[in-house]
Amino acid sequence: MATGVEELLDMLYELIDEAKSVPLSNEKCIIERDKALDLLDDIKAQFPMELSEAKKLIAARSDYIASAKREADLMKKQAEEQARQMVDEDELMAKARQKANELIRQTEERCRELRRSANEYCEDALRRTEEAVAEAHEEIKVSRGRFRAAANAANTAGQRPAYDVAVESE
Repeated sequence: MATGVEELLDMLYELIDEAKSVPLSNEKCIIERDKALDLLDDIKAQFPMELSEAKKLIAARSDYIASAKREADLMKKQAEEQARQMVDEDELMAKARQKANELIRQTEERCRELRRSANEYCEDALRRTEEAVAEAHEEIKVSRGRFRAAANAANTAGQRPAYDVAVESE
């Protein structure tokens, strides 16, 4: 089974190219409807897979951020607990507060850094996915344009379609 959109389009092109001509007509041919429809369904199925990957990346980002927040909350609670245990003397209490505040600051900074990293990672992954989808879409448009141009040229000239010649020369 074909996996790429381009390969599927090549298979559809080949199916049409090898189709038998209708008697007394150079412009019409007979193709197996089920095969053509199956190929079109496979092509359409490729796009949701790309979208599914993007959704998975977004979900992974959300999980990553939630995990970072839980980690930050845990670190904050640990810092606060540690500060409470150090309340025996004024000097120890002052040091405990200072350390707790520093740990809280570090935790918040770490949380911000983890969020920033997760956002950058997801943004990059989504950008690459968007580019891949756009590239595949552009390939389909170009193939479709070639097919139409070849069919129109064959229609106006009353001869064998030009796209047949292009395939044979490649």
